[in-house]
Amino acid sequence: MTAAWRPDVLGPGFEQLTLPLGSDDEGELVATLVRYTPPAASGWWPFARTPRGPVAGCDVLSVHGWSDYFFNPELARFWAAQGARFFALDLRKYGRSLRPGQTPGLITDLADYDADLDAALTAMRAGGPARPLILMGHSTGGLTLSLWADRHRGRARALVLNSPWLEFQLSRVGREALAPVFALGARVHPLAPLPNVDLGFYTRAVAKEQGGEWEYDHRWRPDRGFATSPVWLNAILAGHARVAAGIDVGSPALTLLSARSSILTRWDESMRTSDSVLVVDEIAERALKLGPEVTVSRIDGALHDVTLSREPARAAAYASISRWLRGYAPR
Repeated sequence: MTAAWRPDVLGPGFEQLTLPLGSDDEGELVATLVRYTPPAASGWWPFARTPRGPVAGCDVLSVHGWSDYFFNPELARFWAAQGARFFALDLRKYGRSLRPGQTPGLITDLADYDADLDAALTAMRAGGPARPLILMGHSTGGLTLSLWADRHRGRARALVLNSPWLEFQLSRVGREALAPVFALGARVHPLAPLPNVDLGFYTRAVAKEQGGEWEYDHRWRPDRGFATSPVWLNAILAGHARVAAGIDVGSPALTLLSARSSILTRWDESMRTSDSVLVVDEIAERALKLGPEVTVSRIDGALHDVTLSREPARAAAYASISRWLRGYAPR
């Protein structure tokens, strides 16, 4: 790996490293690893000081969801306060890794992300001994990491899932009915644009200029999401089917979810305090298919990304992770 760490767009304390992955029909493939170096012990700190937190000596690798990238410095500071080294990965064709002319988020098999993850884990070690690994994934990233952990049992010591997309919104029955249709579409017209069902409501709940609390690059996280295609959705539905059949992530898993969903065709203020993307009750049920040690934590007032919720729900989510770590943190 010849690239060097350089300053990241998130500012002081954050650096990024480009991870070359070869190329495909659309050109150069890269992933981008972001790391956080906390400030000196003196000075401002948003979380309780823990000189030796419950995950001291561990590495945390966070992976974003669909139409997303890493932009949450508070999440990095939380894990640093727990004693971990924090890293986040922008997968190929997302965020920092998206190159001109590429189809954003395009993938034909979620297992292809193994190369992105392997490159990130190699860079995290940087020639030193392996450290206990905690994986954290949001939405599609939660699905991707769950499947990766099942294929590579023993490499991760704990799995924290933030509203993981473990089942199709139309339930298992809907998924099984539509899967053959999209499998055919993936062969015949793989990149044909599918209707955009994202009405921008989730962005309205998150973006600061629309009443949310977060500033980010709307080129990398568009208001109505990236265009989807049959080949991409076929890969997602195949992942859902694998989880539904039962997998074993090989470690204790915590699944964070909102207490309720509000999937509506018109804007409602309840969308600022609920999951407007997934049916959380079905995700809670599907999470039990991840292995023998699964904890589900329902956060009142949480958004689809619970770490982007309003402060009370965010604080409750971080408190839930901290409690869980006291029992399940790698030793």
